[in-house]
Amino acid sequence: MSQRVEVWIDALRATGSPVVSVFDRGLLYGDSVFETLRTYGGRIFELEAHLERLKSSAELVGIPWLPEFENLGPETRAQVESAGFPEAYVRLMVTRGEGPLGLLPDPALRPRRITLISELSLPGEEFYERGAKVSSFVAEPRFGLKELAGAKMGNYVLGIRALRAARQQGADEAIFVDPNGVVSEGATSNVFFVRGRTLLTPPEEGILAGITRAVVLDLAERAGLEVRWEAPNIDELGAADEVFLTSSLRGIVPVVEVDGRTVSSGVPGQWTRKLRVLLEERALQRSLNGTRARDL
Repeated sequence: MSQRVEVWIDALRATGSPVVSVFDRGLLYGDSVFETLRTYGGRIFELEAHLERLKSSAELVGIPWLPEFENLGPETRAQVESAGFPEAYVRLMVTRGEGPLGLLPDPALRPRRITLISELSLPGEEFYERGAKVSSFVAEPRFGLKELAGAKMGNYVLGIRALRAARQQGADEAIFVDPNGVVSEGATSNVFFVRGRTLLTPPEEGILAGITRAVVLDLAERAGLEVRWEAPNIDELGAADEVFLTSSLRGIVPVVEVDGRTVSSGVPGQWTRKLRVLLEERALQRSLNGTRARDL
């Protein structure tokens, strides 16, 4: 692997080739939860919100939250500083731990935390200026596990399938729709669309409510947009004035094409551009002030 990746396993820095047992249930069954984070100006964006969701995900799938996990905040900050990247990509994982073969987990299993940190690599500015293409992929919300919709789980096989299908169609991202064509979320993102001065996004039921999504909703209201929770069908999405995606790593990504249909004029819309600027400003201001972005 040419990319330098710093690895911590149960808060211990791995040296040489990091090793996790083949009997770890995260490997065997995808029995794990995780968060993906990034830094702005060297500080982790919305770390506390990500940790809250990580804990909630663990509770939803029944992975015990150990007392030492309460130290993940300062622990992760120290690890990012130690890694020394100008801007960092961070992946926090909690697996159910290592145990005997068998689907039913032993209650004595001890959960394991794994942290991966590498240098942040993002699309160039030309990608944001050009805008992304998306294609629809039929699936039940959150991979058919409605009761676990709020958990960010390690099993992403359906997301991988959807994204591969999108790339084969020349698209950048897959949008999940139900059998009736109703939009829920992207394979790695949340979906927004604009009609006039109204910003719409699917309701949280049945989707993973993104951390960046929450920040953008707050910024939109402050900027004077009316915010509504509405799940469009895929045709309505393509007919919107503007469409964009949000994710922790990429921030706000303009969408200019949905299933081969050009969105509006085919260029990123004014509200999308404005919200992207506001998001960058808030994140960098948080970095300078040493406070949480959502508190600004």
